[in-house]
Amino acid sequence: MKYGFIGCGNMGGAVARAVCKGAGAGDVLLANRTPAKAQALADELGCACGTNEQVASICDFIFLGVKPQMMEDMLDVLAPVLESRAESRPFVLVTMAAGLSMHQIRQMAGSGYPIIRMMPNTPVALGAGMIQYCYDDVEPEQLQEWLCAMAPAGQLDEVPENLIDAASAVSGCGPAWVYQFIEALADGGVAAGLPRAKAQEYAAQTVLGSARMVLESGQHPGALKDAVCSPGGSTIQGVRLLEQRAFRGAVTDAVLAAYEKTKELGK
Repeated sequence: MKYGFIGCGNMGGAVARAVCKGAGAGDVLLANRTPAKAQALADELGCACGTNEQVASICDFIFLGVKPQMMEDMLDVLAPVLESRAESRPFVLVTMAAGLSMHQIRQMAGSGYPIIRMMPNTPVALGAGMIQYCYDDVEPEQLQEWLCAMAPAGQLDEVPENLIDAASAVSGCGPAWVYQFIEALADGGVAAGLPRAKAQEYAAQTVLGSARMVLESGQHPGALKDAVCSPGGSTIQGVRLLEQRAFRGAVTDAVLAAYEKTKELGK
């Protein structure tokens, strides 16, 4: 199997790193609008570098890692290439474009090709990603090949396509807000007198450990929060202040704002 990437930006590059581990760098071909960017990543990962047309011509899985607003123009150029090989050598389109449905991608590509829609996040580069996916007209053997290649990226979860945009608003956008929280938590430590490096280390490890507690304990986050809050203690005073400042409401609104923007991208 050959895995081709059209677009080697932050997300495309992160997924390519994972696939090089899962499928082997020798079966990966990279292409990018700026060839030097693809070449630099190919040199790092030990895989090949080529053009969009080459990826479309020979790869079994064609990862579309370009921005939603660039997708139509890019696929319009590649449509004749895809059509010419559709019968002789089947392939699967793999889209990562926020807001664009499988139906829209197929229309842009010129036909109803087998397709996987995936929404990864940047931690896939470390094997700690959260990737939702759905698919249509993909053979079971093809899907299994893809899942095996993607396994080093992190956790994969199949969801109906009507939930993909909501999922992306949580786990696709979520890392940015988690980084903001880590930075703010570290800033608080610095304000209290900690050296910056120590404060950042403590904040990041605290978030990592707390996330594991949620995933591995099976307890509700509210129950885990209550377990940290002693009566009349320090933590409950911080919780009280965050509630006064609408911390939870602000985070919820951030998810909804991202969701609404994602829906707009598909119009």
